[in-house]
Amino acid sequence: MTDYSAHVPFAKKACDFLSSSPDPYHAVANMSATLDASGYKQLRKREPFEGKVEPGGKYYFTVNRTTLVAFAVGGKYKSGNGFKIIGGHTDSPNLKVKPHSKRCASGCVQLAVECYGGGLWHTWFDRDLGISGRVLLRNEGEDGKEKVVQRFVKIDRPVARVSTLCIHLQTAAERNAFSVNKEEHLSPILGTQTLLEDGVKAQLEGTTVEGNDKESDPWKQAQEPLLLETIASELGVDVKEIADFELNLFDTQPAALGGIKNEFLYSARLDNLATCFVSIESLVAHSESGLLEDDEDISLVALFDHEEVGSESAQGAGSPVMVDAIRRITTALSDHPHGLDPDRYSCAVRKSFVMSVDMAHAVHPNYAAKHEKNHSPKMNGGVVIKTNQNQRYGTNAIGGFIMREITRKAGIVPVQEFVVRNDCPCGTTIGPIISSSTGIRTVDAGMPQLSMHSCREVMGIADLTNGFDLFKCFFKHFREIDDSLEG
Repeated sequence: MTDYSAHVPFAKKACDFLSSSPDPYHAVANMSATLDASGYKQLRKREPFEGKVEPGGKYYFTVNRTTLVAFAVGGKYKSGNGFKIIGGHTDSPNLKVKPHSKRCASGCVQLAVECYGGGLWHTWFDRDLGISGRVLLRNEGEDGKEKVVQRFVKIDRPVARVSTLCIHLQTAAERNAFSVNKEEHLSPILGTQTLLEDGVKAQLEGTTVEGNDKESDPWKQAQEPLLLETIASELGVDVKEIADFELNLFDTQPAALGGIKNEFLYSARLDNLATCFVSIESLVAHSESGLLEDDEDISLVALFDHEEVGSESAQGAGSPVMVDAIRRITTALSDHPHGLDPDRYSCAVRKSFVMSVDMAHAVHPNYAAKHEKNHSPKMNGGVVIKTNQNQRYGTNAIGGFIMREITRKAGIVPVQEFVVRNDCPCGTTIGPIISSSTGIRTVDAGMPQLSMHSCREVMGIADLTNGFDLFKCFFKHFREIDDSLEG
């Protein structure tokens, strides 16, 4: 059997990232910390980039704290040169807390939740769930003026659970179907009313758990009091400081290595945080390798929110984030007396390339017939090129050739190929969205996995290394390969 021990250290590092990133807020914060440690400078979106970006420099900025754009400028960059871009997304299907979180039924205190994305919702039953996300706190600043600050919370213990109905209370048809009503069946239980009498009394009387005067904030009145108290305790603040939140549930079981030879990684949110982890690690490695000094282009990683729900938001791939990033960076580095030169900007676009990286579908040994037999990628078999002639993926012959040529030139594991069967629907990615909005050539690729959109997924640990090697070599070899292409 293959020895996977060489891949274990990098896989364990990925496990740490995945376990500490239960939502896009924490994922972006953790990746930002990695960039900070490597000497990347954070840019503020509300301030001009002019005078702050220069050849040889390393930078990043965030949008809504859920989308991240990081880039390293080649030391030999000249105005009009291109961008080598890796794109991905930070979000995953999950259960998000509704604006009015309070819900009680049959003596149980529950949490009102909304399904986000296309999850395999039956996999969320009987899991030990924590709560994480962003909390807005209202307090008084040093100047005496009211100030609202953002804090991230991660309640990393099983405070909620969506329980299945026992087999004895189901008909034979119900057992066979296991049909989930997303509104009725997915509300997690936080506790029992008999054990949470103070909280129930507070709900009935309109007081807080601590017995304060009647709550005047309509938003707080709609929240489960003990949820607010738990958040306040986790953040070390008073309940009255909480002004709003965006919360989701997550499986508290940490990421782990598995398989008879530890050749697999089991975790939530592999789609697409595995890509996020590997792409940032590869950008950092490229910028620290000494190659940046002679690089003529800009190496950039863009990781967007809201891919799982269509990318149409202020921080999704369908937003102006990518176009603005290219325009602002190009303008800041321009030697044109009036800033952005439209002609050179167009040259930069034509010299650029996007590797849209989202996880790919490995062939399932129990459902092999679901794959087209000549396009059945295997776990630990290499990164996958995804092609769809109906433009659900952005790959064409040029993009596919560039990917295969990178592996040939670098002597790394060759890519695999995926095409969906003609009798199956095909998912899509940010690739076609970015390509159509920017005019930049795009290829769709991804590391293969099983159980995509499950509460817990699986991939091969060798493919983390394969992705890392391919992304680094993309930054290193793309310009040479692209220049050799006719037209």
